[in-house]
Amino acid sequence: MNDDLKLWIEMLRSPDVNDRLVAVKTLQHLGDEETIEALIIALKDEHIAVQKIAISALWEIANPVAIPALIECLNSVDADIRTEAASALNELVMQDDLLLLLDKLQSNDINTQLNILVLLRKIHDIQSLPYILPFLESDNPELKEVAITTLRYINQLEKCPQALNLIFDESALVRRAAALTLGHLQDTEVIAILSQALTNDSDWQVRRNVAKSLAIHKNQQAISALEIAISDEHWQVRKSVAQALQKIPDIQVMPKLIQALTDEYADVRKEAVIALANLAHPDVINPLQQALDDPDKEVAIQAQRAIHNL
Repeated sequence: MNDDLKLWIEMLRSPDVNDRLVAVKTLQHLGDEETIEALIIALKDEHIAVQKIAISALWEIANPVAIPALIECLNSVDADIRTEAASALNELVMQDDLLLLLDKLQSNDINTQLNILVLLRKIHDIQSLPYILPFLESDNPELKEVAITTLRYINQLEKCPQALNLIFDESALVRRAAALTLGHLQDTEVIAILSQALTNDSDWQVRRNVAKSLAIHKNQQAISALEIAISDEHWQVRKSVAQALQKIPDIQVMPKLIQALTDEYADVRKEAVIALANLAHPDVINPLQQALDDPDKEVAIQAQRAIHNL
């Protein structure tokens, strides 16, 4: 270690915070791997600004040896420190860090748990499933929401009975996340549960997310619920339902789709045009011809395209 480097590292021990700030900024600028040990020590500095610069420096050096120390920053009382550390870890953690993350997930600190659950999405290893499942029963809605979201990133996960009932959770945030996650699960009850939520949930974002998941499943069993939901009070739900009906063409919904061509929102009308075209039925020609005069140019273009293809 050269003398200049020793000088800056020594300054990190100064009682004057300004000295420590100058030192940690200089070490960050140097970006030398020989500074890692000192920067890790700086993570425990009493001044938040010193800690934040140390995190940024370790992030830039990108040596995995700093990962355990950065994980300890996840329980900081300062939200900015937690956010900066989580961002650095999101780029640094790899498959080899799975066991460390799972061990830290069992911490009693909620901020650490939340951030570790998010980090597990990058590794997406099914070995983490048993460690995630207990959080689906947490009394904390935020933990439940983050955990149910993380399930979407787990490779080879096809069924998860513990996740199904979260679509009926009292927290709308949890239900919204569960609605999207159920789009990636193959449990036999999934379509029935999603269909129930689509027509009954009080939160429009839940209903919209359910429609998105039903579009992924492309299951004919959902037609009756989708037929009802195409008249939902919220336009974003109607739009997503029309998109789902594009994936599940069924003559049963043709009258409702034709009715949707007069929706007040152009986005809904456009998706309805595409859904009608996918029915490939002679009776859709006349409604599509009327859509050629739609005041929204994109709707008219889609109608013209649909008629041409038919």
